Amino acid sequence: MRVIVIGGGAAGMMAAFWAAKGGHQVTLLEQNEKLGKKLFITGKGRCNVTNACEVEELIEHVISNKEFLYSGFYSFSNESVKELFEELGCPLKIERGNRVFPVSDHSSDVIRALERGLKKYHVKIMLQTKAKKILEKDGIVTGVRIFSGDVMEADKVIVATGGMSYPSTGSTGDGHRFAKEAGHHVSQLIPALVPLQIKGNLCSGLQGLSLRNVKFTLTADGKNVYEAFGEMLFTHFGVSGPVVLSASSHLKKYREKKLKIHIDWKPALSDEQLDQRLLRDFGQVLNKEFKNSLDHLLPKKAIPVMIELSGIPEHKKVNEITKEERRKLRDVMKDFQLEVAGTRGFQEAIITQGGVDVKEIDPGTMESKKIKGLYFAGEVLDLDAVTGGFNLQIAWSTGFLAGCD
Repeated sequence: MRVIVIGGGAAGMMAAFWAAKGGHQVTLLEQNEKLGKKLFITGKGRCNVTNACEVEELIEHVISNKEFLYSGFYSFSNESVKELFEELGCPLKIERGNRVFPVSDHSSDVIRALERGLKKYHVKIMLQTKAKKILEKDGIVTGVRIFSGDVMEADKVIVATGGMSYPSTGSTGDGHRFAKEAGHHVSQLIPALVPLQIKGNLCSGLQGLSLRNVKFTLTADGKNVYEAFGEMLFTHFGVSGPVVLSASSHLKKYREKKLKIHIDWKPALSDEQLDQRLLRDFGQVLNKEFKNSLDHLLPKKAIPVMIELSGIPEHKKVNEITKEERRKLRDVMKDFQLEVAGTRGFQEAIITQGGVDVKEIDPGTMESKKIKGLYFAGEVLDLDAVTGGFNLQIAWSTGFLAGCD
């Protein structure tokens, strides 16, 4: 069988590998000058290959259409992924949160392992080659026309072109256009795993401040929709960091509601314990001004902001601070509120939410239910998950199914 794979990213390389291993004649089309351009920058260049949790837990970390992935995750699980990369000469390690990385900490080693696999099974790789149109006749795929005008005949075409995130890597929406031309519905595309923009200028005074071990809560019209403990970063436009990126994936359903972030700077302390801590700290600097009393409790950059929000005059002597003023300070630290204005764009988004409607795709094979011989894999589909290796697992599993069928 002649197989053409469009897109040399994670899903495309995996699909090409398994199709070729199955004995098919495989051609991989990649518009960039090299394979795995987006893979190269994932995990800050370290490439979080997958997550080592149980398969059921993998599914729980999926945001959109998790039921669709049962077949994929059980057919080609995280354990299968780990075994394959070890076989291809890329040893892996497990870090905090069950995140799986190459031992070398270099994403290039993950790409090289896949390239070795493609070479072993004689996949023809055509770089700087852009697909223009998928050809079909009477509801059956016949091939691909590339931008040079040449027609490449095929019995099977796998679309693995990615989403819209990081467009500089080549994710420019071609796969969604191919899907629409084939009669598929494509749901709204929005940036996900992306920093959040905050209303007002509160964050500008905190720019560059990184927080660890905070409790982060996202509310929509006052109702909790996401909660996590972890790290975050203040930027000139708002907030970023692991807990923020994961929270952004939960915005889809609540975009018309009033979204607020609540940060507990001291989650290990109850209100009463924090009050005792304030009393103890204040007791050591009774004759100092309030603005000079918080050095042991808060990062230096946060102190002016906290003072302003507490309403306590900065020059007030610590021994004059009332119980009620202490309560206000405590409330600000336990429930620091920011109003969400929206997300940053696709240029800063790790993944895309939305894509080819999975109801129109066979979950066991990734074949289109509309065009025989047309398959979709990876981020082009309406599938996404939180951070931690789960999105790459989606790419590997769907790529595997598309290649093996």
